[in-house]
Amino acid sequence: MAFEKLTNSINDLNDNVRDLAKSGTEYYKLDLYKKIIKGVISLVNMMLLGFICLIVLLFISIALALLISHALGIPSAGFFIIGAFYLLIFILIWFFGKKHIEKIILIKSSRTFFND
Repeated sequence: MAFEKLTNSINDLNDNVRDLAKSGTEYYKLDLYKKIIKGVISLVNMMLLGFICLIVLLFISIALALLISHALGIPSAGFFIIGAFYLLIFILIWFFGKKHIEKIILIKSSRTFFND
């Protein structure tokens, strides 16, 4: 009789441990899903904002290039000056901005994923 009670208790404990492991697995699946979705939403928002800023920058660049061309009297000079300016910015970011950009991305992504 005592052995039968002990066997039942061990079986109940085994079932409880399995249920606990299963619910823990489900919790971590849901948590991972939530974090992935937050990351995807953040990425989509940044891409949309970047696209809008790129369009604005395009129109401002064309207007500025036309203004410089008109001031210099050479039709293509403004476009070359604006192109050289963007090339200079690209080179500066390429050589000096990589670490800073990586740092910003790591900080923002860690806030998104680990502040729950």
